[in-house]
Amino acid sequence: AGVKEDSFNVLDLAEYTKNQPWWRKVFAPSSGSSAEKYNVATQLVIGGVTGWCTGFIFQKVGKLAATAVGGGFFLLQIANHTGYIKVDWKLVERDVNKAKQQLKFHSGGNKMSPEVKSRVDEVIIFLKKNVVLTGGFAGGFLLGMSS
Repeated sequence: AGVKEDSFNVLDLAEYTKNQPWWRKVFAPSSGSSAEKYNVATQLVIGGVTGWCTGFIFQKVGKLAATAVGGGFFLLQIANHTGYIKVDWKLVERDVNKAKQQLKFHSGGNKMSPEVKSRVDEVIIFLKKNVVLTGGFAGGFLLGMSS
């Protein structure tokens, strides 16, 4: 019996993408804005669809979180009222006051750290370069929240 060798073709993805213009348009890294890559209608559709999906998921997760927090608080109140647990209200008051003091201390300077400031600047630049995409996302997000 002879040994049969299977031959495999190796696909070089880098070379393949160079020869496929549609592939480059979709996945090529771009230093510019989406306005340079897509027309206004495409930007609105992309922004609207991603915004709607985000808004819809945000709404569902928000309802679930509100239910969990409200239900947990309700169960804790019942457990406290029936005597299953005892709340040390003096300790709660002391911790709340400590948190208030820390908030006053941190908000007194009202200055952002350099890392946060650079991130905020990046976001602002992105929003300015992609106004149509951002507008579509905001509209889609509001529609997603309402549906």
